Amino acid sequence: MSGRLEGIARHDRPRGPIETLDHVAVTRELGVRGDLRGAIRPGKSGRRQISLIETESWQAALAELGTAVERTLPWHIRRANLLVQGIRLPREPGKIVAIGQSLRIEVTCECDPCSRMDEIHPGLKLALMPDWRGGVLGRVLTDGEIAIGDEVRIEE
Repeated sequence: MSGRLEGIARHDRPRGPIETLDHVAVTRELGVRGDLRGAIRPGKSGRRQISLIETESWQAALAELGTAVERTLPWHIRRANLLVQGIRLPREPGKIVAIGQSLRIEVTCECDPCSRMDEIHPGLKLALMPDWRGGVLGRVLTDGEIAIGDEVRIEE
């Protein structure tokens, strides 16, 4: 089974503006190039280096909030780095998500929605909580250049 990369986003500082991209380099050293959370700091594991969310999970959360919200909240407001469509992300640590020719990301944990989500829209945090709707976090295992439209696969 495979899906497709639908979106790429980054932000360079806490609460900073989100920039969406068509393509980007992702490395073990920096994560998504230019993203605040990508660089692994000394003494840290990098388990929160990169974040991914499913289009289907984002849409399900917004559907709970009502029709008007579905049309007004773009996926990147979640502050995730990558949006994937047509594939279910692993719900357990240790699984590998492959994107494009060479990028490999190890899933490390669930990306629990924080109170910031309710600042964006009341009820968004709760809508993102069931079944890992808030996405997954991971660490980059192998570098890769990725672009919107790239194939996304789960490797065992």
